Amino acid sequence: MRPLQISPETAIKLAKQLNVPLENLMHMPQHILLQKLAELAKAQSGETTAEAPSKTDKPDAE
Repeated sequence: MRPLQISPETAIKLAKQLNVPLENLMHMPQHILLQKLAELAKAQSGETTAEAPSKTDKPDAE
């Protein structure tokens, strides 16, 4: 299996975000990496919507 074809900067950022060693990331199968990225994106979007106030929380300025 050949290493992933990503830049060193991208690999370092992904390794930090996914909390995996850099060497493990570079030899990770592509379908596993995509699955982990999807999980990370889903978790981040869940945090964003939980932190963002809804429109009903704001008092009307009339």
